[in-house]
Amino acid sequence: MPRVPLHPTFLTRPRPRPSPRPRCADDPYITAQALRRVFSLPPAPRLRSTFTASNPLQRITQPAQPAPRLRRAVHTLPQRIPGKEWPYLYKDFEKMGKHLDPFFKEVDGLKDKFIERLREAVAIPSISSEDARRPDVVKMGEWLAEQIKALGGTVELRHLGKQPGHEHLDLPPVLLGRYGNDPKKKNILIYGHYDVQPAQKSDGWATDPFTLTVDEKDRMFGRGSTDDKGPVLGWLNAIEAHQKAGVDVPVNLIMCFEGMEENGSEGLDDLIEAEAKKFFKEADVVCISDNYWLGTEKPCLTYGVRGCNYYSVEISGPGQDLHSGVYGGLTHEPMTDLIRIMNSFVDPDGKILIEGINDLVAPMTDEEAALYPPIAFTMDDLHQSLGSTVSIYDNKEDSLKHKMRYPSLSLHGIEGAFYTPGAKTVIPAKVIGKFSVRTVPNMEIDEVTKLVQKHVDAEFAKLKTKNTMKFNIVHCGKWWVEDPNHPNYTAAAKAVERVFGVKPDMTREGGSIPVTLTFQEQLGKNVLLLPMGSSTDAAHSINEKLDKRNYIEGTKLLGAYLHYVAGELK
Repeated sequence: MPRVPLHPTFLTRPRPRPSPRPRCADDPYITAQALRRVFSLPPAPRLRSTFTASNPLQRITQPAQPAPRLRRAVHTLPQRIPGKEWPYLYKDFEKMGKHLDPFFKEVDGLKDKFIERLREAVAIPSISSEDARRPDVVKMGEWLAEQIKALGGTVELRHLGKQPGHEHLDLPPVLLGRYGNDPKKKNILIYGHYDVQPAQKSDGWATDPFTLTVDEKDRMFGRGSTDDKGPVLGWLNAIEAHQKAGVDVPVNLIMCFEGMEENGSEGLDDLIEAEAKKFFKEADVVCISDNYWLGTEKPCLTYGVRGCNYYSVEISGPGQDLHSGVYGGLTHEPMTDLIRIMNSFVDPDGKILIEGINDLVAPMTDEEAALYPPIAFTMDDLHQSLGSTVSIYDNKEDSLKHKMRYPSLSLHGIEGAFYTPGAKTVIPAKVIGKFSVRTVPNMEIDEVTKLVQKHVDAEFAKLKTKNTMKFNIVHCGKWWVEDPNHPNYTAAAKAVERVFGVKPDMTREGGSIPVTLTFQEQLGKNVLLLPMGSSTDAAHSINEKLDKRNYIEGTKLLGAYLHYVAGELK
C-alpha cells in the first residue's frame, strides 16, 4: 500500500516505523491501512440495497456478494520540502502572485455582473422534488448550459430517461461540459447542482425566495443562492475573470452539473459509472463546492461527510377522512399511531433510541479527538446559525463531534395531516411520517435499515391497533472520508491562505453529499470539498442567503485553487 504523509495535527505524536525511503524528522508517515485505523474505517460492505423498477421505495436485500474491485488511482506524491509545514509540503509557489493579482482585480471589477448572473439563476424556481416545477428545473439546466457556451465551453445535456416511480416525468438533464482541451494541462472535474429545495413566501421568508434581495449587510437572500447556484456560478465567474484579465486558465475543466441533487440524485450514479472510462476518464482530481464553513470568518476544507438514510412510515385506517365529532373515540386513528411510533425514535437530547444503532459507530481514537480543539469555531457561531441558543451541548468540542462524527436522527414531517391555518376537526385516513438517520463510519446502509425496520415493527405491534403500517426506504447515501493530505488538498489550502490570509480548518461535514463517494469509488481519484458559503447561510431553510463577500472572495478562491492545483499535481 502507498505511504501517506499526514497533516501535522492528525497524530499527537510521531509513530516510529520502518520506511522504505528517507524522510525528515518532522515528517511522520503512516500506511494507508493505519490511516483507516486512525479513522476507524470498515472493510468493504457485504450487503447492498436495490429498488424495484415499479416501486423505488420497495427495498430488496440481496445475498452477500464479493465486494467489487474499485478502480484506485496510484498517486505518487511529490518530494516533500524538508522542514516545511502543511500545506507547504511540496511547493512554495512564491511567484504565483503575478498570475493571480490581475485575476483578483478583474473579479472585483466584475462583481456587479456576477451578482446579476446569480439573480437570474435564483429567479428560476428549479425545485426538483415538485412535479409541477420540473419544467423549471429543465429551464435552469438549459440556462446554465447557455452560460457555459457563452464563455467558450462545450456542453452536452445528457438526458437520463424517466424518473423511477414517476414515469410521467423525465429526469432533468445532467450537464456534461468542458472548458479547455490542452493535453499539456491537468484535468479538474468540478461538480455542482442547479436544482433547489422547495420554498414559499408563506413558509416564513422575509422576502420572495425567488427574487435575489441584497440587504444593508450585503447578505444576498434567495433560494439556491448558497445551495448550490452561487458556488456553481463561481466557477463560471472565475473563467470569465480569467478571460477579461488576459490570464490563461491553467487547467482543463470537466464539468458535471446535475438537476436532482435535492431529490436523491436519481440517475447520477449510473451515469458516472457509465462515463468513468469515457467522459470522466481524463480527470486527475475532483473538486466539489456544495458545503459550508463552520463559522463565518475562517474557510475550511472538508474531507468527510455523514451519510443519510431517509425513511417513511405510512399508517392507514379508515377508507376516508372522518369527522372527529362523529367518529372520535370509535376508531383507531392513524395519526395517533404514527405519533407514538415517531416518538420512540429519539429523545429530547438527540440520543437515538433504536436498539443497536449506536453499537455500529466506530469508536473515536485519541488521534481523531485531537483534531477538534484547534478548529476555529465558537458556540456563538453555532447560536447564530441556529438563530437561537437551543444547542444541546454547551461546549465547542462536543458540538463539533455531534455535527461531524456521530450519528443523528431527525423527524422531518407528516404527510396527510392538517397543517394550514385555522381549525379543522378531521381524522386523517392515512398519514406518512418522514425521518432520516445521518450515518458515520462504520454504519452500513443495510445494517442501519434492518435495525430501524425492526424497531418500527416492534413499536407498531405494541399498539395493538387495527390500522395497517408500511415501512419504506425513500433514499440512502453512504458516508464518505477522503485522504486530506493529497496534493489536491494542499493546493486548496494554499489558495485559501492566498485569498483569505489564514490556513483553513480541516473538517468533516454533517450533511450528506453522496456523489463524493461515487466519484471516489468509480474514478479512483481524490475528491475535495471546497466550500463557498458560511454556517449562517440557512441552506434548506427559510431566508437562505449567501454573503456578497463569500460569493466574490469565493470566486477568487476557486480561481486560485485552479492555479495551485495545476502546479501541485505536476
